[in-house]
Amino acid sequence: MSDVGSDDAANWEKSAPADRAEEGPLDENEANPVRPYVDLGGVKILPREGLHLRLEVEEESQRVVAVGLDYANSSLQVQPFAAPRSSGLWHEIRAQIADQVERQGGRATERDGVFGPELLAEIPVAQAPGGATDARLARFIGVDGPRWFLRGVIAGEGAVSPDAASAVEDLFRSIVVVRGNTPMPPRDLIPLRMPSGSGPAAPEQI
Repeated sequence: MSDVGSDDAANWEKSAPADRAEEGPLDENEANPVRPYVDLGGVKILPREGLHLRLEVEEESQRVVAVGLDYANSSLQVQPFAAPRSSGLWHEIRAQIADQVERQGGRATERDGVFGPELLAEIPVAQAPGGATDARLARFIGVDGPRWFLRGVIAGEGAVSPDAASAVEDLFRSIVVVRGNTPMPPRDLIPLRMPSGSGPAAPEQI
């Protein structure tokens, strides 16, 4: 999924950790300019040992629609969206995600996490033809920043193991969002791009 909707933004309060501006996820204006970030357009990723980067590309348009990060036996998918200056998107989007999961026959439970409210979802996964349907656990996290919203989906050990969860949460904290000055409707995906000299087909260690 790329864009998260097209309705007019409701006047929702922002949802973010109290220390977001110091500990992340950071706005471009808050980040240390000398750190060796990998520039993906709408987000910048700080390299670390064991981190692999995947870019998810929409087949029809060839547009990069998400960044996938494999780390600590977990996967973290992130997407940055434009947001209003004074209100947030996460409260409304969280309800929409829960509804979508339930429509797919899954279950979504809201709980308090390190970034604020999050969803723990059990998502049905079809097995081989004639096989039983299994369920995949995923955590949906979100942070409202200045004029942007960053959504994350954690799967693998980071959805169930406290140690792995802490490592992936630290990775999410280290992301820098580059909103830019181009006018964009709320909920539009902030453009992402491939880093120079790489392709989207295979994971790249960064």
